[in-house]
Amino acid sequence: MAWDEWEQLKAEAAGRHPTRLRIDGLPGENGPAAPPGGGGPGTLRHKGGPWTRAAGTAGDLQTDTITARTALRRAHEGTADGLTGLAGLEALKSVLTSWDERLGRVRDECGSLEPKLRQVAVILGEVDTEVGNSAKSVVVPGTRRGE
Repeated sequence: MAWDEWEQLKAEAAGRHPTRLRIDGLPGENGPAAPPGGGGPGTLRHKGGPWTRAAGTAGDLQTDTITARTALRRAHEGTADGLTGLAGLEALKSVLTSWDERLGRVRDECGSLEPKLRQVAVILGEVDTEVGNSAKSVVVPGTRRGE
């Protein structure tokens, strides 16, 4: 393949699939991009709320999983006596064991996640406060505080 032919193929491919890299918050082709949730170029905002809510959700899910697991076990109590000799009894026991194990793993994972998510909220909140205080001490000529 000749070099000119290769260059032509590359140009055609680039024309069909233009690649552009755009970073949120930086100016794009049509001016500044507005990031979701407000702010703007040069603005970094963090709130502990999402992390705290996620931790609460993990805690709620852990509790709900424990409740569901207990209800599942209760629902299966006595079924072995009434189904003795039926082929479906082994399948029913297998399903109970499978769901019991799955719900146990979900409970354990949520129990592990909740304190970690709460810790992230604390760490990021502390870091944001520290960085914010440091930034306030920087004097930039030609600007006023609060702009």
